Amino acid sequence: MENNTTIFNTLTWVITIAVLAAILLPQMFKILREYERAVVFRLGKYLKTKGPGLIFLIPFIDKIERIDLRVLTINVDKQEVITKDNVTVSVDAITFFRVVDARDAVIQVERYIQATSMLSQTTLRSIVGQIELDDLLANREKINKKIQQAIDEQTEPWGIKVVAVEVRDVGLPENMKRAMARQAETERDRRAKVINAEGEYQAAKRLVDAAKMIQTAPAALQLRFLQTLTEVSEENSTFAMIPLPMDLLEAFKGFAKNLNNNSDSGDKSPDE
Repeated sequence: MENNTTIFNTLTWVITIAVLAAILLPQMFKILREYERAVVFRLGKYLKTKGPGLIFLIPFIDKIERIDLRVLTINVDKQEVITKDNVTVSVDAITFFRVVDARDAVIQVERYIQATSMLSQTTLRSIVGQIELDDLLANREKINKKIQQAIDEQTEPWGIKVVAVEVRDVGLPENMKRAMARQAETERDRRAKVINAEGEYQAAKRLVDAAKMIQTAPAALQLRFLQTLTEVSEENSTFAMIPLPMDLLEAFKGFAKNLNNNSDSGDKSPDE
């Protein structure tokens, strides 16, 4: 009987210790990953920031807040914004940030992720409202940097560093899209005309240079004439048009001049 009582008492103590261990050990020891930090409060007062690895706590006295130090992303919902030149656009963005001071992220702000999200929305609307549509479409990198700096300045007291902000999409009204398409088409036509005129100018300049060169060496014109005949003869055509050089007419001009002189001398009387 006494043996049974001893065994019962022993089992009671073992069960009691096991229950207490199951309750106290999770409260006493915490394991934090490499990217986690624990902000420890003892009786409601900030004690220190611990981690990573195994940390020890006083059960029911110490309380912790786990903070993730990895880069977090926030999808800034689409915002209807009026630009500086009074054009209504829909803009959305993505904000990348991380916690650099776990203590400030817990003590200085409530729910730092939501606070950063709200701040990103208001800053996006404010910055886009200060610029014109052309700058928004052409200088996307510059605007991203400006939004990032504005958010980072306000989140610095919270222990949060904004890594980057990317404006993802800019939605335009249909009438503005059509106007921009017409503008782009007109600009392409203008460039085509300028390029065509530049080509005509360069061709004319080359022709002038070629004429000056042929003028200094008349034989070059005859060589060019023979080359043209060679190119025409290579084609499978039934006839060919052969241009005559203007130099061939010089002999006829001299012959006509002699005839005019002879006729003028024959018309005069012998008395004269």
